[in-house]
Amino acid sequence: MRAKILIVDQELAFTVGLQKELLNKNFEVFVANQKEVALKLAREEKPDFVLLGTLTPRGDAFQLHQWLKKTPMTRGLPIIVVDAPVEKQLLCGWRRDEGLRLEVDDYFRRPIKNSILVHMIEKLLDETTRKIKVLIADDHAVVREGLCALLNLQKDMLIIGEAIDGKDAITKTLELLPDVVLMDIAMPVMNGIEATRHIARDCKCVKVLVLSQYDDEGNIAASKQAGAFDFIPKKSVSSQLLAAIRAAS
Repeated sequence: MRAKILIVDQELAFTVGLQKELLNKNFEVFVANQKEVALKLAREEKPDFVLLGTLTPRGDAFQLHQWLKKTPMTRGLPIIVVDAPVEKQLLCGWRRDEGLRLEVDDYFRRPIKNSILVHMIEKLLDETTRKIKVLIADDHAVVREGLCALLNLQKDMLIIGEAIDGKDAITKTLELLPDVVLMDIAMPVMNGIEATRHIARDCKCVKVLVLSQYDDEGNIAASKQAGAFDFIPKKSVSSQLLAAIRAAS
């Protein structure tokens, strides 16, 4: 899987040059020169790394930094800041008070060679392996505990929440934005099929894997029609689930 890099900066020459070098390293690269574009890309593309440069109006880059650190799906991402050169600091650079509140992995000031930035990105990505974020939705605590035990053994997976019914699953999916939801069918308040339908409609970047002990053709068909990525019989969880999670992410 190619790592995704989000470059946020308003200087065209800088972003074009850095993007070219990152593409040569086989990264997938997205570029934004406005805060709103960057927010949209962060939500939809789920990058593995963010480079924050400078934006106009001044202060937008810091607001984006604050959003990245407060949002569950992005707060663990490695981030580096590339500030404006000294002669442009008062016009478009990061303010002193913003710099004192930064939570980033490294800070650079232009001019800086792209090769140095690429090396740092590669280094930080090696140290921070992207994990697949999983939400477990099942009304039985014993089942949730069993799934947690299995997934916690996987180095590339991270359980970010648990839900006890379909309605709870929808709420936590919207709040946490997991990569994958493991969804039981028979749950109180709202069943898993209906919850899957809501998630598939409202959170297109989230994949739902339906898990059920009732693996008849009717439930399998209903799950697919609701928008589930796959259907996994609970009796086959240990052999099929991990592969399905990786395929869905």
